[in-house]
Amino acid sequence: MYLIKYSNRNTFPSNFLGGRLGTQDIENQIDWPFGTALRGFTPAALGGQFPIDLYEDKDNTYVRAELPGVNRDAISVEMNEGSLSIQASRKEKSAEGEGTVSFNRLVSIPDEVESTKVTAVYENGILTVTLPRREASKPKKISVSVN
Repeated sequence: MYLIKYSNRNTFPSNFLGGRLGTQDIENQIDWPFGTALRGFTPAALGGQFPIDLYEDKDNTYVRAELPGVNRDAISVEMNEGSLSIQASRKEKSAEGEGTVSFNRLVSIPDEVESTKVTAVYENGILTVTLPRREASKPKKISVSVN
């Protein structure tokens, strides 16, 4: 057990941490995991990333993105070298006037995706991108015979 004696001099001894650290350094180290974990939850008014869901079945991988208030014409979906890029924008009114908010997300895609057969459907504010697997990468059932 380590006993840390705190004094109000903006530093405190901590032999198990390798010396003396300022309280600001400790606060930054404590805040870092929370800041990185919550980075994807930026408010929509600030733009940035939007939440997505990834799920799969035996034939396809799906990317589902919630884009409420975005027109279908303002959505761009592109595949490029193992990644899926989704970009969208919408107009918002504020006290200063009307402005455009842009969103983007880059998702790594597995190599077994058949890129020529990718489809995207936008319905009721939800974009669903279907990424079909190649025939060679799908699991095949092998029957076992008895001699």
